Amino acid sequence: MSSASPKRKAALFALIVDDHPLLRLAIRQVIEHHFPSAVVREASTGEEAAGIVRTEPVELAVLDVMLPDHSGLTVLKRIKQLRPQIKCLMLTIHDEPQYVRLALSHGASGYLTKETAPDELRDAIRTVLTGARYVSKGLDGTGASRTRPGSVLSLLPFLSAREMEVLSLLAKGRTASQAAKHLKLSVKTVSTYRSRLLEKLKLQTTADLIRYAIDHRLVN
Repeated sequence: MSSASPKRKAALFALIVDDHPLLRLAIRQVIEHHFPSAVVREASTGEEAAGIVRTEPVELAVLDVMLPDHSGLTVLKRIKQLRPQIKCLMLTIHDEPQYVRLALSHGASGYLTKETAPDELRDAIRTVLTGARYVSKGLDGTGASRTRPGSVLSLLPFLSAREMEVLSLLAKGRTASQAAKHLKLSVKTVSTYRSRLLEKLKLQTTADLIRYAIDHRLVN
């Protein structure tokens, strides 16, 4: 009687969420090179990503913080609700401490910047798939290494992902109307977020918000 053949290890099912095709291709190449049996899907928007997670057995999601239709942090929270066991690795241009904190608090397993070398992306994927956490070299998940004396970064974890987006846009000189268009919100909603920011940060004007964002390195 012949012995049973060994079970074949299941393929990794990965999802790449970014609105830049060339970046998706680069990430796909890293995954397929180091995980030859991987099944890789791609999404350019948060809605598309949620649809894939809802219907397919995604184990790993690599996603940007900024997407055309939703905040990547909002998408992160949504897909974790749809599939709690999914490992989410943020890959973004944003290296500011508050984004790291928000991502981890929303359920991310790891956080990398887009300056990350391919080998580090490989290491990060392997790490989060074991259930451990991986934060890009130079970031410690708390931003302590980038915090200047006298800063009040302790306030930042209390800002929501959407409040952070509105603050970032206003700090870049966008009007409420322009911010609303970018975020696909009403001007009234953006104004409400602005009022919340002023209240939470104990500031008075939009100019104060801009100065605060610059002082605390919330904009590049």
